[in-house]
Amino acid sequence: MPGPAPSSENSAPIIETWRRLAGLTRLCFEATPGPGSGTGWRGHGEARIEAVSEADGIRLHEHGRFVPAGHGRAVAFRNVYHWQRTDDRLSLAHERFGRERPVPLFELAPAASGVLACCHAHHCGADRYRARLELVDNGFDLIWHIAGPSKDEHLRYRYRG
Repeated sequence: MPGPAPSSENSAPIIETWRRLAGLTRLCFEATPGPGSGTGWRGHGEARIEAVSEADGIRLHEHGRFVPAGHGRAVAFRNVYHWQRTDDRLSLAHERFGRERPVPLFELAPAASGVLACCHAHHCGADRYRARLELVDNGFDLIWHIAGPSKDEHLRYRYRG
């Protein structure tokens, strides 16, 4: 038996995030280690985004560079993230192995006004990935936390149109 229809109040951040995804063109991010980090991963990056709307969702093709703190040398990176939508959630997968073998990361659901939070952590070995999405002017921030035996990493991705 289906549950109650999602309220417009709960679906509003889903609808607004979906609308913004299709218009994203750039991203910048910062990586900051927490006190439990064994990696000391720190630095900043930026990328161009091509948002492609398709029948099965929206794919963000990211092409950019990351500059580790203390190093003047940038490292190139490419990502494809696949976003999908239901009435009450957004799901995110990383297509690091191609479209045919996506790595599901998590589902995001409304948590507060203008905020989506992951429903369950993504596990990769002993590491747990969690994220929170906050709507801001002209885009959104996706804030990641990676915790594990030697990881305590904080990432702030600023997606903008």
